Amino acid sequence: MLLGKHQLSELGSESAKIKAMGIMDKLSTDKTVKVLNILEKNIQDGSKLSTLLNHNNDTEDEERLWRDLIMERVTKSADACLTAINIMTSPNMPKAVYIEDVIERVIQYTKFHLQNTLYPQYDPVYRLDPLSGGVLSSKAKRAKCSTHKQRVIVMLYNKVCDIVSSLSELLEIQLLTDTTILQVSSMGITPFFVENVSELQLCAIKLVTAVSNFFNL
Repeated sequence: MLLGKHQLSELGSESAKIKAMGIMDKLSTDKTVKVLNILEKNIQDGSKLSTLLNHNNDTEDEERLWRDLIMERVTKSADACLTAINIMTSPNMPKAVYIEDVIERVIQYTKFHLQNTLYPQYDPVYRLDPLSGGVLSSKAKRAKCSTHKQRVIVMLYNKVCDIVSSLSELLEIQLLTDTTILQVSSMGITPFFVENVSELQLCAIKLVTAVSNFFNL
């Protein structure tokens, strides 16, 4: 069951309010688990969609339309991630809500779009030459670097920062598998090798600290 963008946006903001009020645990566990399973499908919908590839559309309008459609699905999935993570990181939640598949889907989504959507937008070193498919030369990197970002990219960046920050909270609450912890660790370390993502780096510090505490380092 795929939800609309307004539904998912509202779920993201309302779940944050309910979490802040500390009353998420008052909701029915069965219904909460059902919601999480629906959210997983919505996360999956945009978890591996590339926003950068050129699909050889005939006109600029077609290309813009294609990107808008892709970005809408990617943003919807980000809201689904935020809702799921807000539920899991709320106080006094039952064990049943810590669904491994949902957690892994959130991590998969976040890693993919950091690497393939956000890093290339913020740091030209991560961009590929659309003609050759290879990495741009250093001169081309500087030439193509721009401080202007589309509003939708900035919005996605802020949502992903919130997800990374909330994952650090989840690590303090729930015991995760070693495989999942390794994935989270790499997600926390990579931002320090990317330029122009200072907000994300602050969130990554929290994540790396949580991983260290997890292993009692």
